[in-house]
Amino acid sequence: MPEKLYLNGNYTAVKKAKISVFDRGFMFGDGVYEVIPVYSGKLFRSEGHLARLQYSLDAIDIPNPLTTLQWIEIFSTLIEHNFPSVDSVIYLQITRGTMEKRDHAWPPDMQPNVLVTCTEQVYAKQDSATAGAKAVTLDDTRWSDCHIKTINLLANALLHQEARNQGANEAILIREGFAIEGSQSNLFIVRDDIVITPPKSRHMLGGITREIVLELCQQNKIICSEKNISEDDLHQANEIWLSSATREILPIVTLNQHAVGNGRPGVVWQQIIQLYHEYKFNLIRSPGD
Repeated sequence: MPEKLYLNGNYTAVKKAKISVFDRGFMFGDGVYEVIPVYSGKLFRSEGHLARLQYSLDAIDIPNPLTTLQWIEIFSTLIEHNFPSVDSVIYLQITRGTMEKRDHAWPPDMQPNVLVTCTEQVYAKQDSATAGAKAVTLDDTRWSDCHIKTINLLANALLHQEARNQGANEAILIREGFAIEGSQSNLFIVRDDIVITPPKSRHMLGGITREIVLELCQQNKIICSEKNISEDDLHQANEIWLSSATREILPIVTLNQHAVGNGRPGVVWQQIIQLYHEYKFNLIRSPGD
């Protein structure tokens, strides 16, 4: 367990941290968050995560309480306090603030509540990135503004739990006949050696790992296209991947209890994951963030 967290300007022992029950995040899910991987004590693509944080804050009209340098200082302090030399995860959450009583509307002078934690990254015992994972398709029952990284994740949690109840690792969400993303991941497919991912829209979250995959494809002359993926396209794909900050690029080998391709992680995924790990380790070894 981590020793300390950051809460509203103070570094506090985890067991002593307290926040009001009238916090709007607790009452309404009124807030945003980010998850930043840390490899061997070094932040990974933090600039992209902080840019997305600003985007989410602007979208729901919460002022950013800290500068980029202040955020980085907090992250670095927590890493040093908790897990300075191993892989960990920074979680930061900003809610609109605390009210005197529960009310849907809020006054203009609210002070955001800020929480940052650093927890150890725990990897699965079985290397699912080698064996591959299972997914099922489910109707996308989330709201329309999925491009905002809000802490209100009830629909995502219900969908993910339904996938787990069906014996799968993740749900791929279908909206009006098109595959959008996973309940906690972005979606890629491969057809005829072409990597395809849905274009950014209000119905999906623009993932940082997704951006890295697109960059690696462009830099290494792997044909990649951002276009809509129909449910038929998904079922006919030679490969399916799901990407996220903590699970990186996960190959899906079973969809709705049917094999994807030959039922093993595909050749294009093997190329991409090698490039991804090379990129990651080079970034870790480089000076600075």
